[in-house]
Amino acid sequence: MSADDFYSALPSFSDFSSVGELDGYRPVPDDWYVLAADIVRSGDAVAAGRYKEVNMVGAAVIAAVVNRLGHDRVPFVFGGDGAMLVVPEQDVAAGREALAGVVGLARKVMELELRAAAIPVAHLRVLGGDIRLRKYRLSPGNHLAMILGDGLGIADRILKDPQACLPFAIRQQDAALPPLDGLSCRWEPLPAVNGQIVSLIIKPSGTRSLPEVMDAVAEKLGFNPLTDDSRTRLAEKRRLRFSFPPASLRLEARMSSAGSTLRGWATGLFECLAFVLSTSTGWRIGPLEPQRYMRELSLNTDHRKVGDSLQLVLDLTSDQLAAVESCLETAFGAGFLVYGLHVSDSALMTCFVEDLGNSRHIHFVDGADGGLSLAAEEFKTRQVAQAAAPVPARDT
Repeated sequence: MSADDFYSALPSFSDFSSVGELDGYRPVPDDWYVLAADIVRSGDAVAAGRYKEVNMVGAAVIAAVVNRLGHDRVPFVFGGDGAMLVVPEQDVAAGREALAGVVGLARKVMELELRAAAIPVAHLRVLGGDIRLRKYRLSPGNHLAMILGDGLGIADRILKDPQACLPFAIRQQDAALPPLDGLSCRWEPLPAVNGQIVSLIIKPSGTRSLPEVMDAVAEKLGFNPLTDDSRTRLAEKRRLRFSFPPASLRLEARMSSAGSTLRGWATGLFECLAFVLSTSTGWRIGPLEPQRYMRELSLNTDHRKVGDSLQLVLDLTSDQLAAVESCLETAFGAGFLVYGLHVSDSALMTCFVEDLGNSRHIHFVDGADGGLSLAAEEFKTRQVAQAAAPVPARDT
């Protein structure tokens, strides 16, 4: 296996309950890079009701790089207001160009400032971090990267520090339009069925492992999100709503056509009409087989993932939420974990369809009104507080 083929050749696993088994994670080659991007002052955009646009730009980061570099070569983690990708050295120039295109598009079309950088993994290791991977199989041909080692957290800090980021920043002027084929946001928000959509970030610390932390959480929830996917899936039939034309089609058209929306509108409307006809009749239209697609859609979402920390988007009752918050706060006070959460009444879903005929599509799920972005801010506040606190005594 060559260093360039590291991710594509990595064995996959399909039992998410084993995601906390550290021996399964493999370090990426030293000459790889982290492509990091997030929206500056995304909280302001959230407060202005623009979180769907924020999500769309974050997903565009992934779509542009994956479309440029090829399927199953690029591990990535979606973060709501941005994304992290890990690429081999031979691909970093092309990845930079694709990402520079998204930076320009976000500024021109969305009036959002996207900061971006290409940071060597070797540099992150010098700073004490690492990038270790596992590849989780959602369905045949569709994978999510699980990433540990604190390297992404260090990359995020570098990205947000103008001086530290200076040698790595992506500032290419007049970059070509990024390849955003397959990026869309046509589903209506996914409503909470149990009452609360909770975007939750958890990272064990001290003497606790992820399985131990989640066993304690499971006692309060009544189920374990690591083992019970049937209780965690959000893209299921009872929640999925498709209006014609989709309310967000204008946003998609602007992104795909860099502000010249006529062509984007025409393409989007045609595809939406075909989708409505296919799903209402059961007919296959082109590569779309509606029953197969809807079955795959329920599986191919990133509502459970690891990007230095466990990130979940869950539908909970008020009692479950209160019990989990109490459990997490107690564990945080004891120094066993760091957490952040955000609560809303619905989730957003942004789709990236690479090859519908070959069942290659993935769907990014986030809580509405700030979701993972605001949960991450709360997480970082607690992380700083825990680092400054006295070290608690070990269990006996």
